[in-house]
Amino acid sequence: MVAQDMSIEEGAQPLYAAHRKIYPRDVTGPFARLRVLSVIALLGLYYIMPWVRWEGRPAILCDLPGRKFYLFGFTFFPQDLFLLTWLLVIAALSLFFFTALAGRLWCGFACPQTVWTEAYLWMERLAEGNRARRMKLDRGPWSREKILRKTLKQLLWLSFSGFTGLTFVAFFVPIGDLLHGIATLSLSGWNAFWILFYSFATYGNAGYMREQVCKYMCPYARFQSAMFDRSTLIISYDAVRGEPRGHGAAARRAGQGDCIDCTMCVQVCPTGIDIRKGLQYECIACAACIDVCNEVMDKVGSPRGLIRYSTQAEMEGGKASILRPRTVLYGIGLALLVGGFAFAVLHRVPVNIDVLRDRNTLYRELRDGRVENVFTVRIINKDRKPHDFKITALGLPDATVNSDAPTQFVAAEDIKSVVVRVRVPEDLMHGGHDFTLLVQAIDAPSVRADSRARFFAEGAEPGEP
Repeated sequence: MVAQDMSIEEGAQPLYAAHRKIYPRDVTGPFARLRVLSVIALLGLYYIMPWVRWEGRPAILCDLPGRKFYLFGFTFFPQDLFLLTWLLVIAALSLFFFTALAGRLWCGFACPQTVWTEAYLWMERLAEGNRARRMKLDRGPWSREKILRKTLKQLLWLSFSGFTGLTFVAFFVPIGDLLHGIATLSLSGWNAFWILFYSFATYGNAGYMREQVCKYMCPYARFQSAMFDRSTLIISYDAVRGEPRGHGAAARRAGQGDCIDCTMCVQVCPTGIDIRKGLQYECIACAACIDVCNEVMDKVGSPRGLIRYSTQAEMEGGKASILRPRTVLYGIGLALLVGGFAFAVLHRVPVNIDVLRDRNTLYRELRDGRVENVFTVRIINKDRKPHDFKITALGLPDATVNSDAPTQFVAAEDIKSVVVRVRVPEDLMHGGHDFTLLVQAIDAPSVRADSRARFFAEGAEPGEP
């Protein structure tokens, strides 16, 4: 068999192409300022919150060994997991709503990948200079200047990555304990592992992978178009106004478009795309191309808006409306979910109980003529104050509950398992009967919780529900 020539023909696109580093140009403008403010605000919250204390403990702390989550004045237990599910639904619907309204706002201004990449780009510019200097530095041979600049950049990146990893673990372990463990070389293995893991992940994703995470790893880029419609605000190039491209005033007088083919929109793009080719899934809607194109239009004396936030309907000469069925339904649903979540958190009952029947004995007949059922009741006191709880059986005639220990003390934000003996006169009970176990704080009657249970007496079948 004659071997075929597998070389790529001239002009053909290879199936796999080597990655080329993108050097985004600095840009100024309203969207750039908004992005800077977003980065400062989000990173500020991330790095500052572990140091903020609330009532003697970290304001935000996920205490995995203690199975508690502290959020300012609230303490959440595993029994509150439904609130986390609720919050995730709100986050998903928010993504749908803002995407249908204005495209990939999340990607361009609030995504962690975007935020940390911006921070690493700032450090890279500080160490290596602007776009032209960085490109020249990378193309040139290794020299003393290149070694010093590259070393400075790596030191900045590694220090920032280490601080990022430390801050991440500080949301699970108090920052004071982490710093003491590092200072005394007594940091636990797991804490050290997660600090290094998150540091390495941030260093790799924001320092080197950058736009590749958005283009190849992020699933949102793949299904975003399913949430777009003709009235969704997207970054658009006005081809009718810009084409055919020309250079200078003479070209425009000759019938050329406003686009002077300066490629500045490509140079400032963090993912390296040409927005003039139309909307592409790599576009993260950072609006850097809008800022730089407006700046160019000002210099050449043309109106702004050659590249702008617009809609497909508007670009085709129609009209777009923000109020349309999709956005209205998303907005109403989001408002209801957020309102319901706030109500559920603010009116959360600070006590829960779990009731478990003694599986060894269905019931006991006592010498005094009463029938006894034994339960294990776990009292979860979510309040920031301790309480004495009284346990009562409702729905059973002449029932007594733990006559030898009528109240149970449960410390603040603590869980206590109590053996509860419910006794009923034998002549008043036959078979199985449903009732309610009520746990109520003596000093705060509104702090109460109940659970359904079943009482068995003579005549009940072991398999009876």
